[in-house]
Amino acid sequence: MEKFYGALKSQGIAISKDTVHQLLGYLEDCFLVRTVWVEATSERRRMVNPRKAYPVDPGLIPVFDRSGRANLGRAVETAVRVELERRGVSVTYVRTLEGHEVDFLARRAGGETELIQVSADLDDPATREREARALLAAAAEYPGAGLHLITLTPESVQGLPAEIAVHPAARWFLSGEAAGVRT
Repeated sequence: MEKFYGALKSQGIAISKDTVHQLLGYLEDCFLVRTVWVEATSERRRMVNPRKAYPVDPGLIPVFDRSGRANLGRAVETAVRVELERRGVSVTYVRTLEGHEVDFLARRAGGETELIQVSADLDDPATREREARALLAAAAEYPGAGLHLITLTPESVQGLPAEIAVHPAARWFLSGEAAGVRT
């Protein structure tokens, strides 16, 4: 949302942030996008942090992202968001005190929580380290939450802490639990 606002301003389009929020609301009302709020006990913190917007279908990403770049990571993250909604879990995202971000905090109706990081490609050691660091930092703030990393390249995952469960994306999507996130 902030990127979209910045892109419009850089193109010389005079628009306010309120108008961008209103337009996003219309897209939500039309069931074209879903937004995810930051996890916070404070309503003020929730309102200050930007919402993350996901199209309702990964096939719509090119409509919203006109850069022309293939963004496989965003597509997988969008598909996971859609699947979490299908499974009936409540979804927010986490920004830790250190500033690390975890893609999803999924809460089941029974109160169980899962921290979920999504990364299309974990071949790069720096990417693996960044994703693990964010999950471990969030785990300190949400004790008892399961730690999950969903990826298209599970064979490249080495050296991650044992408490992080790595899931091949295809297997996670096909796991079949109607209301849960565990595989």
